[in-house]
Order: sequence, then C-alpha cells, then structure tokens
Amino acid sequence: MNKLKQVHAYTLRNGADFTQYLILELLKLGNIPYARKLFDLIPQPTLFLYNKFIQAYTAHGPYGHCIYLYNQMRLKDCSPNEYTFTFLFKACPSLPYPSHGQKLHGHFLKLGLEFDIHAMTALVDMYAKMGRLESAQCLFDEMPVRDVPTWNSLITAYARYGDMEKASKIFTSMPTRDVKSWTAMVSGYSQCGKYTQALDVFLEMENVINPTEVTIGSVLPACANLGAFETGQRIVEYARACGYFNNLFVCNSTLELYARCGKIQMAKHVFDEIGRRRDMCSWNVMLMGLAIHGQCYEALQLFQKMLREAIAPDDITFVGVLLACTHGGLVVKGRKIFSSMEKYYSITPKLEHYGCMADLLGRAGELHEAYYLIQTMPMKPDSVMWGALLGACSFFHGNVELAEIAAESLFKLEPNNPGNYVTLSNIYASAGKWDGVAKMRRLMKKGHQMSKAAGYSFFEEGGQIHMFNVQDRSHPRSLEIYSLLDQLVSKMKPRYGVDYIHEDAFMIEDVVY
Repeated sequence: MNKLKQVHAYTLRNGADFTQYLILELLKLGNIPYARKLFDLIPQPTLFLYNKFIQAYTAHGPYGHCIYLYNQMRLKDCSPNEYTFTFLFKACPSLPYPSHGQKLHGHFLKLGLEFDIHAMTALVDMYAKMGRLESAQCLFDEMPVRDVPTWNSLITAYARYGDMEKASKIFTSMPTRDVKSWTAMVSGYSQCGKYTQALDVFLEMENVINPTEVTIGSVLPACANLGAFETGQRIVEYARACGYFNNLFVCNSTLELYARCGKIQMAKHVFDEIGRRRDMCSWNVMLMGLAIHGQCYEALQLFQKMLREAIAPDDITFVGVLLACTHGGLVVKGRKIFSSMEKYYSITPKLEHYGCMADLLGRAGELHEAYYLIQTMPMKPDSVMWGALLGACSFFHGNVELAEIAAESLFKLEPNNPGNYVTLSNIYASAGKWDGVAKMRRLMKKGHQMSKAAGYSFFEEGGQIHMFNVQDRSHPRSLEIYSLLDQLVSKMKPRYGVDYIHEDAFMIEDVVY
C-alpha cells in the first residue's frame, strides 16, 4: 500500500499518468474508496474501468454504487457491454428496489446483448434470487443455448424456495452436471427437511464426482437428523482426508452430527478442535447437544463459559439453555433465565421460548402457572404450546379441567389430528370419566378425515438408511425378515412361556425405501 502511495506521489510531481495502474492495484487490495477518489478525477473514464468498479461494488458493496456508475456511464455516452450487465444483474438482488433489475433488463434487450450466455445466466439468476421464479423459468426456456451454470441457477432457485419437485425435474433434464448441480440438490433437500433424499443424492453423487466442502457441510446435517452415524462418520473421515476441516461450515456440521447422534464426547473433541474459530453456531450446537441428551448441568456450565468469554447469546442459545432446564427439571433456574432474556440481553422471548417454559412448568407439575403463561404471552399460542400443557395434564399430573381447555384449543388448531383426541380420552379414562371417553370416540368416528398416522422409525445398516413402517411388506427381503422373526419367537417361547410372548408384540415394521 505504501509503495502505491509513493507511485501516486511520483505521478503528481512529474505529471506521469499511472492512474489506471494505480486504480487496478488498489482494487486488487480491496481499497475501493481510495481507488474511487482517483477514478472520479478522470474526466472521461474508459468502459474497462467502469466495469472494474461495478464488479468491485458487486462483490463488496455498497450495491447502490453499481447503479450510480451505470447512470454516469450513460450520461457520459460510454456504452455498456455484456460484462457491464453481467455484473449489474448480480448486484440487483441486493438492492432495495426490484424495479432497477427490470429497467436494466429493458436496456439490455435494447442494446441487443441477449446473445451473451454469461449475461443471460446472470439475468436468470437475478430474477431467481428476487423470488420471481416464473420470469426466471421463462427466460431459461427462451434461451437457445444454456451452459451448466444456467441450469444450476434455476435448480438453486427452486431449492431455495422449497420446490424440490421442480428442482429435481431440472436436475434430471440436465445434459451434463457439475459438482454445484449435485450440491444444490443435496443442500436443497437437506434445508427442506427431506433428509433421506438428501443422503440418497449424495450417495449417488459419490459415484460420479468428488464432493466439495459445501456438499459435505450440507449432507452432514441430513445424517445428523436421520441418526445415520456410520454414514456420517465415513463422510467426516473423507472431509478430514481432503483438508476440509479448515472450513468452519464443515466443522459445525460435524459437531451437529456428533451432538445429535448422542456422541457427546466426540462432539466435545470437535468443539475443542475448532477453538478460537468458534462462531455462534458452534456454541449453540454444542449447548443444544448437551441439553437434549440430559447433560443439563454441563450445558449450563457451557453457557456460563460463553458469557465469561464475552460472547453475546442469541435467541437460539436461550432455547438450548431452557431445554437444559427442562430436561433437568430446574424450574427455578429456568424462570430466572427466561426473565433475564429481555432484562439483561435485550432479547425478546419468542414463541419457542414460551414453549420451552410451558414444557418445563408442565413437566414439573406447575400446570396452573403454565396455563397462566400461555394466557398472558404476547403472541397467539400454537399447537406446540397447548400440546405441552395437554401432555403435562395426562399421565403424570392428571388435571381434567386444564386438559379440556388445552384440548379444545388443539381441536381448533389441528382438527384432523387424532393424537389430541386420544390423549384427552386417556385422561378421561385415568380419571374414571367414561362418558368423556365415549364422547372422544364419537368425535373421532365423526371426523372421517381423521386417521392415525402410522408409526415409523429409521435404522442404519451397511451404510444404508431404512424406514420401518407398520405392517408394510414392500421390502424385497420381507419374507426373510419375517422368517427370521418367526425363528426368534419360536426360540423365545419355550424359555419364557407362551403367556409372556405373543406374536403381536413382535410385529416388525418392514423396511421401506
């Protein structure tokens, strides 16, 4: 930087013109303000320099400067080219007014620049990022020639907005795919909560192309949510071998895998390995992992450590801390933490925080306090809130009056959910109110659309994820599965007695892919 300043001083003293050289070097160093001061001194800047500055502002902001420079170009009769519009289209989604993009699109067409595939891809991507998927799709369909980035921009757009069906159709139609194509699908499925599909695409991808850091960071959360520890661990080992652990995104995803799968010691090791690179996500994932696996005191200690290191907690942090209190039955501590959110940390409690508190109070038998909290909260309670209260009223703390209040609200919010009717029916039965049980049965029979969802669970074997569903014989090896079950039952009956072993108790849910 000092050398560039010396060159600048030399040009001023000797009248030599090194302005363009200085500007380009300053832009390489990221010193855009200094470069801009030199640029503004040029009476008639070249198109090349205009493009360089628009490119720099597109990458670093402020994005409004891109439009200002474009308007300046037009005033000075400097005609933009395809590169100008490529950069401008990339900047438009970050601008507050979508009309800028539409106007630029019109100018682009008037200048007859739609022949350039890179500019057209940027235009498709602009509309996609602005949420105008129909316009993006229309432009895509009209393009006579498309390259892989064009296809990728549309796949990413549909995935971003959760339309994985359309994203999948485009992906399937692609003549050729690169790593970004595959990663967009893995990431899209994972973010939509379709974890099985995300992992399936990744496993298929492995046979075609090597995953990148972004791919690894996208598939590990899917493994974490599926409980696919073996597969996830194999992916982690691959990531380590490739040197991807320099990427914090990959580290945090690995941390989430271990924390969700109950491998707390391994999670602690990764957390320590991240060290000073930890961000808010690292702390929250570790804290949440400790909380949901019952290590409430360690979770609270981690929270205290976080505060000692002057790291300001966010709303997700408090969800983890309140969950720790819930699993530990720490009602007094939970109350104090909940009241401290706004008082000391300027974080207004959200619905999920109230939900944690209602669950904490309900589990501790403080049903009336939980009900008062639901009544006085500043937002409308959802089914999770009322469900927590109804659940607390059930087996451990039978309270028919509050159970009826919670159930009535749930019947309005979830009219076709049979679980709420079953729970209230069980509460009536426990209290000996058989007229209430009969009433629930009549209501369930009356609701023709009401059907109890089949129970299922996931199982990992040989690197594959299987979903076990009730009485489903669609698995190609279901005959072998039931045959083995019959052998197990026949061996167990002589030892334990027929009265203790019943075939219905061993009704296995067959594997469904």
